[in-house]
Amino acid sequence: MEKILVVDDSVVQAAQLKSILSDDYDVTVAQTAEDGLRLASEESFSLILLDVVMPGMDGFTLLKKLQEEIITQSVPVILITSLSNIESEQRGLILGAVDYITKPFSPLIVKARVNTHIKLYNYRRQIEYQSKTDQLTGVANRRQHDLYSAVKWSEATRLQVPFSICMFDIDNFKKFNDTFGHPAGDRVIAATAKTASACLQRSTDFFARYGGEEFVAFLIGDSSEKAFSHLQKIRQAVEDLHIPHDPSVSQYVTVSVGGVTVVPPAESAYTTYLKVADTMLYDAKKHGRNQVVWADEKMRQMWEKP
Repeated sequence: MEKILVVDDSVVQAAQLKSILSDDYDVTVAQTAEDGLRLASEESFSLILLDVVMPGMDGFTLLKKLQEEIITQSVPVILITSLSNIESEQRGLILGAVDYITKPFSPLIVKARVNTHIKLYNYRRQIEYQSKTDQLTGVANRRQHDLYSAVKWSEATRLQVPFSICMFDIDNFKKFNDTFGHPAGDRVIAATAKTASACLQRSTDFFARYGGEEFVAFLIGDSSEKAFSHLQKIRQAVEDLHIPHDPSVSQYVTVSVGGVTVVPPAESAYTTYLKVADTMLYDAKKHGRNQVVWADEKMRQMWEKP
């Protein structure tokens, strides 16, 4: 059931809105703008109904704050108001409201507009998900990686916490495709992605298909030793799938992994260390494949198979 947040200091009006919508939606009520902002930041809502005239922080101010927060800026807001002048309506729309409902309101109008904007919100979410998801594997795609890595790198720089970047790809993948065909190759890519992503489920982990048979991941907060060890387990998990390879190159499908852990220096670029991870991957493949090569915080190499 879709969740709606009603922010209204009027107990009577909030109860009326909840009564109108509660048969179809899970409705939460906040009596102050401050509580509304907190709830919107802590929970996931599909729509916010916001009274404009409230004591203290009014609806326009709260709307502005909601639009400034990454977590809440995409949630549609319908303003509830007795202000019927054009200036007030224009101000709300400029601040980011998707619609207005004026008092006294009709239950049929409330239901219709709420239903319309929730449908639009879900449609936008679906389109956004598809634009950031690799269709073959279901994991994040390169576009999502490029967007998300910039945000998380900035956070790690500000907080001065370790940031580990790793790149890996499937060993001798062209040979596999030539031997077993591209449909089988697609299945190998999907199986590799599923296995790796299952090992990267923490809120501080991120995993994406970078292109072709190559993947990228980053882990936040782990030391180089911990990240290095964790990626060894992922590499082993892929080998343990026991997917037969062309016997002329290897018994099973494997991956090579390269990575780096760094506490991001001020004004440093994520792409600089992505290139370091790519260099470590090159070394892993150059020196035998099916192994992890890592650069620690002092840029010293760590080898799984020295």
